[in-house]
Amino acid sequence: MLDAATKTQLQAYFERISQPIELVASLDDRPASQEMRELLEDIAALAPQKITARFDGQDARRPSFSVSRVGAGMGVRFAAIPMGHEFTSLVLALLQAGGHPPKVEADVIEQIRALEPAEGEEFVFETYMSLTCHNCPDVVQAVNLMAVQNPRIKATM
Repeated sequence: MLDAATKTQLQAYFERISQPIELVASLDDRPASQEMRELLEDIAALAPQKITARFDGQDARRPSFSVSRVGAGMGVRFAAIPMGHEFTSLVLALLQAGGHPPKVEADVIEQIRALEPAEGEEFVFETYMSLTCHNCPDVVQAVNLMAVQNPRIKATM
């Protein structure tokens, strides 16, 4: 699914991953699910020691996949194939889940980590995007960063 130039570029980015990542897909029989499987297989093949892909997810949204540090249960989910300008959001989510520090001030990270929902609840963000929206990638990336930094935040794009 990914061309050779993109794969080469991603391999260089994935060298920055310091903690293993797991991609867990929830798929069905539609062609979009097959495309998502191919994308995730391509990504995992670029850094097999750092990224694994599973296809046994049970999320109601299909096709969709989560991005998480292994064992961390981070709340980043893509409920669409993130191609076009949203591909950058996926790459940043992979890097951040894999331990690469975000380009955000330390006090902002601390504020994100300190966010506390009501007892027994969590913050849930669903971001809908349009390919003509120039702000959408920034919004998706900001909410994904929050979900990587705070286990009480769930984000679906």
